[in-house]
Amino acid sequence: MTPRVLAVASEMSPLVKTGGLADIVGALPGALAGEGVETRTLIPGYPEALAALGAGETVLSFDDLFGGPAWVHAGRLGASIVYTLVAPHLYAREGGPYTNENGVDYPDNAFRFAALAWVGAQMAQGALADFTPDVLHAHDWQAALAPAYLHYSGRPRPATIVTIHNIAFQGQFAKELLTELRLPPESFRMEGVEYYGAIGFLKAGLQLCDRITTVSPSYAQEIETPEFGMGLDGLLRARADVVSGILNGVDEDVWNPATDERIEATYDAATLSARAKNKVALQKRMHLDADPEAFLLGVVSRMSWQKGHDMLLATLPSLMARHAQLALIGTGERHLEENFLAARDAYPGRVAVWVGYSEDLAHLIQAGADAFLVPSRFEPCGLTQLYALRYGAAPIVSRVGGLKDTIVDSNEMALQAGVATGFQFSPPTAEALDIALRRAQEIFRDKDTWRKLQLNGMSTDVSWRHPAKRYAALYREAIAARS
Repeated sequence: MTPRVLAVASEMSPLVKTGGLADIVGALPGALAGEGVETRTLIPGYPEALAALGAGETVLSFDDLFGGPAWVHAGRLGASIVYTLVAPHLYAREGGPYTNENGVDYPDNAFRFAALAWVGAQMAQGALADFTPDVLHAHDWQAALAPAYLHYSGRPRPATIVTIHNIAFQGQFAKELLTELRLPPESFRMEGVEYYGAIGFLKAGLQLCDRITTVSPSYAQEIETPEFGMGLDGLLRARADVVSGILNGVDEDVWNPATDERIEATYDAATLSARAKNKVALQKRMHLDADPEAFLLGVVSRMSWQKGHDMLLATLPSLMARHAQLALIGTGERHLEENFLAARDAYPGRVAVWVGYSEDLAHLIQAGADAFLVPSRFEPCGLTQLYALRYGAAPIVSRVGGLKDTIVDSNEMALQAGVATGFQFSPPTAEALDIALRRAQEIFRDKDTWRKLQLNGMSTDVSWRHPAKRYAALYREAIAARS
């Protein structure tokens, strides 16, 4: 059989992106096509998405969608069909997908993403003339009400799957919105959408969907514990038989050092020496000292407590005392931004900080840094460490979630066996991070061992091939269970 899947998500690369969710939603349709799965994707009609896709064809219209008229346009992204929910009163705004230009959540986010889920549910139940899916696949809290709308509709429905990309973001809103969100009174109970006296979007999806996935096997286990479950661990333990972890992959066309037009010099495993030109270019671009022997550490990340940036700040004096360099780009918590800018001023030529985001610079850091740091306190999967493997930047990661699943630590046995790809540290503390950084820098001085580490990483399969097979099998199982 050829499963037909409607994916519902709040962002999709390259149309609109704030993080890894967009990369995954953008890459999955092409990867699944190779497994005989037809995937179409519904996203909000943000201005940038509409501009990128063009006008498209109107395939559905609604006179009143949570406060105004709306339409669904069908367009193409490569070989994939993408539906945009055009609702100017909800999405035509100057800020980002979730926050205004000042970084404050839109006050009507409950309606903005309930609308996305509600329209997804209508499409899943035959509203489209040419496509009735066998599976509705909702990504994160912004789409997670879709299984609830389907459940309470009382009509035949497809199989439903919810993927948790980060359980820390759950979408909780006042119970007084229940009727306005088109949810029936009976839905407000523990077995429905109620969550600690509020309406929980993610909780509702996890409670009422057929299958739950998250983006790494270790994270699937971690979120069933109080430490990582963010209040949903009990529900996930109760539904453990339908929870699975499937690692993310990377788009090998976009993240390929042999063909990447965003970097100074292309290279592959056979021409690894050419990589040095990217280090020179990175040092120049970010105003670091021109020192080919300096241990250059790269970071591309949102600045937050979750991502462990406070730990990195605590280790900077030790790192600088060992004549290392740091190249960091990202935005996030104001106090972290300010502290890193102060570190840049304190260590000129040794610490480089770009507050913001640049896709070009993100690629150059992967290609030019000697090592790539991801010190997260929790990490569902992570993509940047996979890019680093591909680009020969040895990842240094905390031993949690998908980081633990994707990086082989350079302990003595792994080095002797020739299978190490990076460095892990635990617990997530500044002291443990400093030890890992010292280990990495010591091995960096052994050029032959370091080169082997790079080549191991570059030969690791981080593509979507295996994850796509897992998703395709899951879709077929869920469809069979519904029939």
